[in-house]
Amino acid sequence: MAENPSQIYTFSLRVASRSNTVSSLVPNIVMDGKNFEMKKSPLAEGLYEFEYQLPAGRDRIAYYYLVTFNVEGNNVLTPREAYTQVETVQIVRRYVLSLEVNRGPVGARISVLGRGFTPQDTISFNGAPARTHFDSPNALSFYVPPLEANRNYQVALHSAAGNSPVGTFRIDPSSITVAPASLVLRTGDRTSLTFSLPNPAPPGGTLLDVATDVPESVIMPEVIVPQGQTYVTVTVEGGKPGNGSLFLKGFGSGEVTVPVTVTPR
Repeated sequence: MAENPSQIYTFSLRVASRSNTVSSLVPNIVMDGKNFEMKKSPLAEGLYEFEYQLPAGRDRIAYYYLVTFNVEGNNVLTPREAYTQVETVQIVRRYVLSLEVNRGPVGARISVLGRGFTPQDTISFNGAPARTHFDSPNALSFYVPPLEANRNYQVALHSAAGNSPVGTFRIDPSSITVAPASLVLRTGDRTSLTFSLPNPAPPGGTLLDVATDVPESVIMPEVIVPQGQTYVTVTVEGGKPGNGSLFLKGFGSGEVTVPVTVTPR
């Protein structure tokens, strides 16, 4: 349950009688071993409610529902009871209000609004982690991960307090141009590599998650196309001799590859 300023929480129970021989029905809620009778709700027939004032310093409640009643048979009333399993409620002082938007291309920076965020919180798409940035206790942002486009993904927030659904996000297709299309360097040499998008980067910029299979041969910074720009140019330096590629997933047909060759001086 999301925390509220009054620290009063409503518990509801719907009771349905399966026989006209049932009478004297009394719903109760047992909280931390104490029995409380529930009151009829004005919202619907058979619905009962109980408002619980959470004691100071508590953020977890154990409870179950207990219903006592009589069953009539042969002019005899037999007392009975029915009960649920024990449940536990965690009062969450961190909760999500909304996604800033619900669709965008790979690399777009998206905000999540809520309350009680911490620097340890992370965002995932169908369980796949997204690069997450802590903006404030009321806002997080993440970069849309390089996953298959034209699909909807379930976005979730992960923290020490548990996991919370954020919403559904659709990854839209996008394309990118990389120039030059391949790199040939000597150890210690530097060259420019330009990444161009078809449309200006959204607020927060567009992160291009560039990977390589020869990390000791390629030295380059993080690649982010600035907000409102359609391209960014970075400097690539040759490291140890080797042959491999740079990989950029989530664009065009699924992956952009830039062959890299680094030779000794």
